[in-house]
Amino acid sequence: MSISDAEFRERLMRENTEFQKLAAEHQSCDLQLTELESRHFQSEEEQLAEKKLKKKKLALKDQMYTIMHKYRSSQLGF
Repeated sequence: MSISDAEFRERLMRENTEFQKLAAEHQSCDLQLTELESRHFQSEEEQLAEKKLKKKKLALKDQMYTIMHKYRSSQLGF
């Protein structure tokens, strides 16, 4: 029986401090983006900050999926 991605994330949130750190940082970026996106008018500085946050959030997500892939591979013996 295979474990879903959601179950892997939950397990890694309990067991892997690096994953926990990345997830917390990802959530922080998400909150900041929500705040920036809720503004009707953004300054150029805010627009740049939004683009940087989106890139950072994506990079964090990639790192989290890399950890998930390594963890899954080690569980399956690959």
